[in-house]
Amino acid sequence: MSAVRVAVGTLGELLVTAGVLVLLFLAWQLWWTDVVAERAQERTTTALLESWDAGAPAAPEPAGPAPAPGPPAALQDLPAEALAVLRVPAFGDGWVRPVIEGTGTEVLQQGVGHYTDAAMPGEVGNFAVAGHRTTYGAPFGPIADLVEGDPVVVETPTAFHVYRVTGSQVVRPRDVEVIAPVPDRPGETPTEAWLTMTSCHPMFSARERYVVHALLESSTPRRDGPPAVLAAAGTGTAAGTQTGAG
Repeated sequence: MSAVRVAVGTLGELLVTAGVLVLLFLAWQLWWTDVVAERAQERTTTALLESWDAGAPAAPEPAGPAPAPGPPAALQDLPAEALAVLRVPAFGDGWVRPVIEGTGTEVLQQGVGHYTDAAMPGEVGNFAVAGHRTTYGAPFGPIADLVEGDPVVVETPTAFHVYRVTGSQVVRPRDVEVIAPVPDRPGETPTEAWLTMTSCHPMFSARERYVVHALLESSTPRRDGPPAVLAAAGTGTAAGTQTGAG
């Protein structure tokens, strides 16, 4: 019987240890990745805005054997494919995230991802983006809180583009027509500028996708300052195709 007790005790200790390890992993996955990723995304956003304010001059060609100057300090944390800044007043005062080209795993850990071949900000077509709803900063954590009429602002080096939410839907990951140039109408020629935001649904699952559509309301030069919707919110400048993300 003593041998049985020892075996049961050992098994119990192993199960407790395994449970602790699982809890530690969940804490890392659901909390610590948020902390690290959010800080990194804040640095990217700051670097991107500073590069725009400075005019982001290209590095000069090297003269003779002298090495070319390195990038400004503000660009050290700036991903090469960062192309815009996304601001959603409904997500909270001062909420802002960088938009980076692509929707791969590494890209979505750095911010909001822009679907390759989708329209660019302010263009006729569909500026489609994806973001995590949980983990890695969870930029689209509150996506289900958006309602018709909410503003979504995309800031680029030259302009502020204000979109207004028109509606939302839940689809399967393979239902890629939601990011077509005319949402849900594949093959149709676009005549308006759309924004589509996608994220996993429900929370903590990748079974479906939560999708929000918005239509361009206005575009104004960045040099004129933030649009009224940001001023009112106290936010200024400072394998296989599937819709993402988790």
